[in-house]
Amino acid sequence: MPIKTDVWTVGHSPNKLAPSRLVSEKVLEDMIIQSPSILSDEWMLIGKQENTGTGGRIDLLAIAPDGALILIELKRDRTPREVVAQTLDYGAWVEGLRGDEIAAIYKRFRPGYSLDVDFLARFGRVLDDDELNKSHQLIIVATELDSSSERIVEYLSKRDIPINVLCFQIFQVGDQQLLSRSWLLDPVQTQVNAVSTSEGHSEPWNGEFYCSFGDSVSRSWVDAVEFGFIAGGGGAWYSKTLQLLSPGDRVWVNIPQKGYVGVGRVLGSAMPAIEFTVMQDGVERPVLEVATRAKYHAEFVGDPERCEYFVPIQWLETVPVERAVREIGMFGNQNTICRPTAAKWRWTIERLKQRFPHYEAVPVTEEPNV
Repeated sequence: MPIKTDVWTVGHSPNKLAPSRLVSEKVLEDMIIQSPSILSDEWMLIGKQENTGTGGRIDLLAIAPDGALILIELKRDRTPREVVAQTLDYGAWVEGLRGDEIAAIYKRFRPGYSLDVDFLARFGRVLDDDELNKSHQLIIVATELDSSSERIVEYLSKRDIPINVLCFQIFQVGDQQLLSRSWLLDPVQTQVNAVSTSEGHSEPWNGEFYCSFGDSVSRSWVDAVEFGFIAGGGGAWYSKTLQLLSPGDRVWVNIPQKGYVGVGRVLGSAMPAIEFTVMQDGVERPVLEVATRAKYHAEFVGDPERCEYFVPIQWLETVPVERAVREIGMFGNQNTICRPTAAKWRWTIERLKQRFPHYEAVPVTEEPNV
């Protein structure tokens, strides 16, 4: 069934708001440029109305924290098949963009500014050339969605094509128009699909989960080993993929730019910091009271979108950061959790099982250096 939202006023006699329409979808495009968070708090806009060289122009282009590109196409007055076909066509163009071309697109979008500098300011990390445009997502923006569009997009997504629809609806309250938004599919799945297809040739997933653990002021690997957890936060992009994990899953932990530092079994589901407890000296205590080597986005503890989320882990084997396993060709990605289908992931796991021989034995932990 096509996406549809109804809105009522709150009160003794609630009133259903009348649906309305924008004068044109150009109004929506202008609103997105002025306030990109209308689309997502996790993306940075880097381009608009770029010529693809095949007679078409993309509407908007954004970048995610892992360097993935986000192609955003407004449905406008095109038929479902037209908009999906054109989005896929433009996706082929995005996939082929080189780093210098992406930098040039940004300079046209924000003259006098640098993509590298602004990416660092926005996401707090350096934009690695090896990560830039390793994957991409295709987002169709519509003010109404029909059953045909929904079927096509769901079909493609089930086959790991990273495509989704963000549907905006307009409501009228007196002279004021209100805007609501709904995703057709869970955006986490689209993010996962993008990672799954990022390394070229894919193969059936081997059942092994990957974790990117940012050991920095935000979180500490020493804490993670001592108290048995992995974590992610600061925004939904970083934390929601933790929902992919279920009790019993095996996860391999990589610290970006350092290497793989451990393997463990998942003991429970992701929980926000305010609810997550750990054992210290035989006493159960709130994680933020005892894991004090990092901040864990404590300033957002009451914000379900930006707070830190924790997953309890039974460590099978760990090493200190100084002894992290890092080899040329090993899989790496900035997503907190993913289930890669790239051929290099199978090879990476084969190598890691040699370096972490206790990967399916009783827990064996080597204390990290404090």
